[in-house]
Amino acid sequence: MLDMVSLGLISVLVGLLGSLTGLGGGSILIPIMAISGIPLKEAIAAGMISIIATSSGSAATFVKERISNVKIAFFLEMFTISGAIIGATITSVVSPVYLYFFFAAFLLTSFLRVHELGREFVQSPVQDGVSRWLGLSGCYFDTARNQAVSYRVTNSLLGGLGMFIAGLAAGMLGIGAGAFKVTVQDNILKMPPKVSSATSNLIIGMTALAATSVYLFSGFLNLTIIAPIAVGTTIGSFAGGRLLNKLSDKALRILFFIIITVLIIQMLYKGITAI
Repeated sequence: MLDMVSLGLISVLVGLLGSLTGLGGGSILIPIMAISGIPLKEAIAAGMISIIATSSGSAATFVKERISNVKIAFFLEMFTISGAIIGATITSVVSPVYLYFFFAAFLLTSFLRVHELGREFVQSPVQDGVSRWLGLSGCYFDTARNQAVSYRVTNSLLGGLGMFIAGLAAGMLGIGAGAFKVTVQDNILKMPPKVSSATSNLIIGMTALAATSVYLFSGFLNLTIIAPIAVGTTIGSFAGGRLLNKLSDKALRILFFIIITVLIIQMLYKGITAI
């Protein structure tokens, strides 16, 4: 089992990668803890703490640099928080072995984005009435491209349904479901990749906070584990927040898919050996 120092150092890297990709850290950290022998439900509960820390560390930078879209985040949080509370309640009563396979299956949905590796962002030519009425649009300055990028959200209600599903999985698995949230924001809501990652980091913190209350009352929060995780992921996420806008969209997508592939293999291995 990992000691506190090792867990803290690993959490710094997890926070960095989680903030860059929009995964939130829990998706990366939970498989590592599970492989090292920490009980899965405790790992999931600790993963929620890492998500809150990652979100707190990186979201502040993203909001300051106007990459995160706060209005869109608040709209989508209504759906993710509802799903997270339901999902966390489900996890408290199901067998851990099923969670390994559900975790891997959910991460597979991230490959819906694989066709985007070499594609530049193009603004949606149309916007639905609800999105227009809510004023879901924005603009940010892309440092890597050295230009301002404007965008407008479409399909807001369908995107809200997708975010409810993401919240459900987040509450069940302790991962923030950043992979799925970013996929929804890219493919359904038609948001730029950097805005998707940055806004996802803002959303997952509130989602995780809602689910953590369920795990707290269920007795799955291990303070010995969550203390070094909270410190490490906060440090890493601050660094990631400063680095994100300096990387190209393609580099972020490649990093995203490498991490997801490794995580899927880890969780499938752990699930098979747990049967």
